[in-house]
Amino acid sequence: MPLLNKKKLVVIVGPTAVGKTEYAIELAEALNGEIISADSRYFYRGMNIGTAKPDASQLARIKHYLIDVADIKENWSLALYQREVLGAITEINEKGKLPFLVGGTGQFIRAIIEGWNVPAKGANSEIRNSLENWIEKIGAEEAHRKLSLIDPAAAELIDFRNKRRTIRAFEVIFLTGRKFSEQRNKGYVDFEYKIIGLIRDRKELFVRIDKRIEDMFENGFIKEVEGLLSKGYSIQDPPLSAIGYQEVIQFIQGSMNFEECFNRIKQRSHEFVRRQANWFKESDERITWFDVTVDQKDAMTKFILSKKGWINDQG
Repeated sequence: MPLLNKKKLVVIVGPTAVGKTEYAIELAEALNGEIISADSRYFYRGMNIGTAKPDASQLARIKHYLIDVADIKENWSLALYQREVLGAITEINEKGKLPFLVGGTGQFIRAIIEGWNVPAKGANSEIRNSLENWIEKIGAEEAHRKLSLIDPAAAELIDFRNKRRTIRAFEVIFLTGRKFSEQRNKGYVDFEYKIIGLIRDRKELFVRIDKRIEDMFENGFIKEVEGLLSKGYSIQDPPLSAIGYQEVIQFIQGSMNFEECFNRIKQRSHEFVRRQANWFKESDERITWFDVTVDQKDAMTKFILSKKGWINDQG
């Protein structure tokens, strides 16, 4: 593509296992693009199989940003992610290339395209420790229920098993005196963007998810987790609360048999698809949806190259 006069961004969204990675790579190859990850699980080194992270051959085809950038012990906040992505968008545009923001972490994508003013309040160790002890006593599900009474909009987007995000929601509420969901104030966005959404029939999508999980175990998912545990990481490290890792750790430690582990991962993955739909609804007029049951690369390429669909034109 020729050097862009204005900063531009193409966003590719859709549920897990719908095909975002391969479509993004093919489109980036066709349109002189580079890819910025919007999957929060891809940040962490060593978490490869269980996250379905792009493999070495895929990463070699197109330059990717924000993959393998952190140790599992590190905490990559939304504010840090936002800063890094905005820098990458500028860098890619200045090279005359087209940036693609690709992933299924709705909060991260919305923060970028809507220019969220992310709460500046950092972690407060005293409050956080108290919250962690409280959740241990009452349980993650009950804590999530209490959050739903205080801030139902935030609770709707947080899996009750994700204690880290539940704690963060309470922490921000206590520190600021405002609902967590009300602190996503929109700010200025200095680029144009268009959003491509990928969809498949829900039954077909669940079949793809289940097949992906089977492939993970065949490709050494358990050995990957054993290797992480041997390096001193544990289920208490927030990244390892990700779907699959938590269950495999419980299997390794003997608190869950393999069948329970496998079925729980499938169940949580299916539930995750439903939560992803809360972030990007098919009724969202900003998103142009493509049913990828059939090949849509040519149609997507034409849409990206067209003048249609650009949002936030600064004139």
